[in-house]
Amino acid sequence: MDSQSKCPFHAHATQGTRSNRDWWPNQLNLKMLHQNPPAGRPTRPGFDYAAEFAKLDFAALKADLAALMTDSQDWWPADYGHYGPLFIRMAWHSAGTYRTGDGRGGAGSGTQRFAPLNSWPDNGNLDKARRLLWPIKQKYGQRISWADLMILAGNVALETMGFQTFGFGGGREDVFEPEEDIYWGDESEWLGDNRYSGDRELANPLAAVQMGLIYVNP
Repeated sequence: MDSQSKCPFHAHATQGTRSNRDWWPNQLNLKMLHQNPPAGRPTRPGFDYAAEFAKLDFAALKADLAALMTDSQDWWPADYGHYGPLFIRMAWHSAGTYRTGDGRGGAGSGTQRFAPLNSWPDNGNLDKARRLLWPIKQKYGQRISWADLMILAGNVALETMGFQTFGFGGGREDVFEPEEDIYWGDESEWLGDNRYSGDRELANPLAAVQMGLIYVNP
């Protein structure tokens, strides 16, 4: 093939090029103004999660979750025949991103399903926990959000192992894309800890000691 017939763009980079934000780092991030827009949500127009949740057969849902705890799957066997610890960890890590510094994070919108949280080192293998819940989510559909289901699974896990919980309060409505308004730190690699100044003073509003951890590294 002669040089005149070759693709004129073959030698040019298609990845790793600078974005507008690289050139103008102080520009306003206007994505904050249209996060999770109605047109991008898989729910029907006028969807009311509280009304859907009120239709839920809560006892049946809890029974299905209790049965799941000991329904070990070949593709991800339950440790000692019980998925309880896995689901407790999933619920704990869903809630554990909450921070008092700015009130962001936490279990309120089901964001563990999305980047960067779903790839944090601390959340390793929690995709399997959510995969185990998928048949139950399909069964109950929009009557139970992912945000509520992940926390309820942790509650039921505790109860099936003999722990008495305070109960469960539903109402966490899902988002359907990563939240753009949460600052998780400026590190560029997992487990980086460039968030300190002075004598190990943690930058506000961060709560975790390293990028990709829920809390602290013991």
